Amino acid sequence: MIHFALNHMTVARLSFRELVALSKSLGLVGIEVRNDLPQPLFDGMDPAEGGAHVRENGLRLLAVAEVKRFNDWSADKEAEALSLMKIAQAAGAEAVSLIPRNDNQGMGNGERQANLRVALKALKPMLEDHNLVGMVEPLGFEICALRYKTEAVEGIEAVGGKGRFKLVHDTFHHTLAHGGPLFPEHTGIVHVSGVVDQEVGVNDMRDPHRVLVTPGDRLGNVEQIAALQAAGWNGPVSFEAFSPEVHALQDPATALRASMDHMAKVHA
Repeated sequence: MIHFALNHMTVARLSFRELVALSKSLGLVGIEVRNDLPQPLFDGMDPAEGGAHVRENGLRLLAVAEVKRFNDWSADKEAEALSLMKIAQAAGAEAVSLIPRNDNQGMGNGERQANLRVALKALKPMLEDHNLVGMVEPLGFEICALRYKTEAVEGIEAVGGKGRFKLVHDTFHHTLAHGGPLFPEHTGIVHVSGVVDQEVGVNDMRDPHRVLVTPGDRLGNVEQIAALQAAGWNGPVSFEAFSPEVHALQDPATALRASMDHMAKVHA
């Protein structure tokens, strides 16, 4: 069985309340909210009120995203992370999302690992103070300073952060990073999206290519989830589609239901 969830990016034009209502209607386990959409977090609602609204509708607030460029640590980055953690704690969220720098900087071997450990070491007590998990998401792009899950896990273990930090297994980024170990015991959530464009090469895939998972998917979403579950992982699988085509859907509920049905059917 797949426990589906919804990242607000997939339905970026919907309000927070509409996101909650849609997720409830689809029988999802939870949602992820974001601070990089045009509308404010929780539609400007007090975070405690927003979190209560999620739970009143039978959903989990899986994560508040995101601290960008978290592995480019500084006093400003610490303040940014603390601010997001306070919001997440007030809302009763389970985690905050930590997104690495993706600008072809800090890429040297040794430099990448050291920068990651500096950030993780600083973030760990902050997360503990707020009773939150830090969801670390390696990005498979060639210009990302945290491309590989192996480096993420090595950094987490080096600072004694197992359990306090968990990985986001993003099926798109896992494909762009050419696969590699799955680390089910370190995985907190899976992000799914599909690529159906048959012309684009893997190294040229970008966020606008990311649609819902359909029979034409090139990323092997179902196979990746099956492999994680076979290894003992059974957490939430959250739709995170960036394509403008998905954002423009007039009836996202029907499209999401079809994608869920496809994945469940193939998975079975």
